[in-house]
Amino acid sequence: LATRIAHFNTGKMLDAQGDQAGFNIMKRVAADENLHYLFYRDLGKTAIELNPSAMVLAIDRQVRKFEMPGTGIVDFGKHAKAIARAGIYDYEIHYNKILVPVLKKYWGLDKIEGLSPEAEQAREGLLGEFMLRLSKAANRSLERKQKRQAQLQEA
Repeated sequence: LATRIAHFNTGKMLDAQGDQAGFNIMKRVAADENLHYLFYRDLGKTAIELNPSAMVLAIDRQVRKFEMPGTGIVDFGKHAKAIARAGIYDYEIHYNKILVPVLKKYWGLDKIEGLSPEAEQAREGLLGEFMLRLSKAANRSLERKQKRQAQLQEA
C-alpha cells in the first residue's frame, strides 16, 4: 500500500508538471502495486484467523521495523525529506492512509481475541505507545504540509 500511494502521488506530481507520459506510467505502476497490496492484505487477514498470536507478533515486527525503500542509499535522509515536501510520502500518509486503515479497520487488530501473553503485550505496545508516537509525527507532518500550502497560496 505504501508503494502504491507513493507511486500514485509521484504520478500526480508529474501530471501537475505537464508530464502526461510520466503520469500514465506511474498510474499503471501504482495499479500493479495495488494488486500486490490487496493480495497481502487479504493473506494477512486469513493468517490472523488461522494463528492470531503468530500474526500479531509478525505485524508488530514489520510495523516497527518498516523502512522506506531506498533506506541505506547515500543521503537518503535528504531524499526522504524531499519526498515528504513534494507530498509523495510522509508520516501523515504512513499513519493515516496505511497503518490506521489496515491495522485497525481492515484487520481489526484491536479486536483480535485469544492472543498469547506475548502477542497481547506486542499488540498493546504497537497500538499504544508506538502508534501514539507515529500519530504525533503524522500531525507534525500534516502541520508542515498545511503551512507550505498556505505559503504557496500567499505567494
